[in-house]
Amino acid sequence: MSLYGGIEGGGTKFVCAVGTAPDDVRAEVRFNTTTPEETLGRAIAFFREQHAQEPLNAIGIACFGPIDPHPTSPTFGHVTTTPKPGWAHTDVAGAVHQALGLPVGMDTDVNVAALGEQRWGAAQGLDTFIYLTVGTGIGGGGMANGELLHGLMHPEMGHLRVPHDWLADPYPGCCPYHGDCLEGLACGPAIEERWQTRGEHLPPDHPAWPLEAHYLALGLVNAILLFSPQRIVIGGGVMSQAQLLPRIHVEVPKLLNGYLQASAVNEEISDYIVPPALDARAGVLGAIALAERVHQGRSPAVGMCR
Repeated sequence: MSLYGGIEGGGTKFVCAVGTAPDDVRAEVRFNTTTPEETLGRAIAFFREQHAQEPLNAIGIACFGPIDPHPTSPTFGHVTTTPKPGWAHTDVAGAVHQALGLPVGMDTDVNVAALGEQRWGAAQGLDTFIYLTVGTGIGGGGMANGELLHGLMHPEMGHLRVPHDWLADPYPGCCPYHGDCLEGLACGPAIEERWQTRGEHLPPDHPAWPLEAHYLALGLVNAILLFSPQRIVIGGGVMSQAQLLPRIHVEVPKLLNGYLQASAVNEEISDYIVPPALDARAGVLGAIALAERVHQGRSPAVGMCR
């Protein structure tokens, strides 16, 4: 059986795992994200040890961004203009490939989590869907016709511009680039700044939650009309509030106002906008799924296209 390595590279922590599927993870390690040299060095040491015990076929990386996702680019597999200190213009995939001699695929953390959900989770059997995560920021990815979403760069769904009723919500937003984009109005830090306490400390009947559901529903309606996804998977720390998803289920059909004659966005909305099945494991399991695609020649990789 082919064995794969996966890296979930986050701005706060790295998770590295070896396995073939959710029920076959052979080894896993977690550590804080520090400098690129130290962090990638720890990841490489882990995979070198695992590779010596049982050969790996490929490595997949789910990485915070922005990244360069284009296989013909000289900076494919690099983190590009990230504000994270020390990480801008870091060749993440190349460093792992050069150290291990294995093909290495890399994509955004949200695209790779989407791949994990499509392979083993809430998007199984679908070829066109959206994955959105709502936490410290808001990120989106997904697939169209069975391919991970790319184009000029990669999706930045958190920065959709949504209607902002300044009388109902005078909060200016927290995005350093756009102020009141979707992320600026609806991410975790926006909730905390607006209400002067973290979201988990607000009661379920607090006015924060109808407002949050409204903003997220606006973003989802944009995604529905743009991509016509077969399903939307939405997770992240903010979505752990049990009262939030039912409010979104009510708000989305109201905003669509009967325009789409599809039962999925009307009568079956609770089966259309769903939580992730893999929960917090979507990123690292998606990275293993990406490595599998690389090994099968279905995704580009450093070491195969250079």
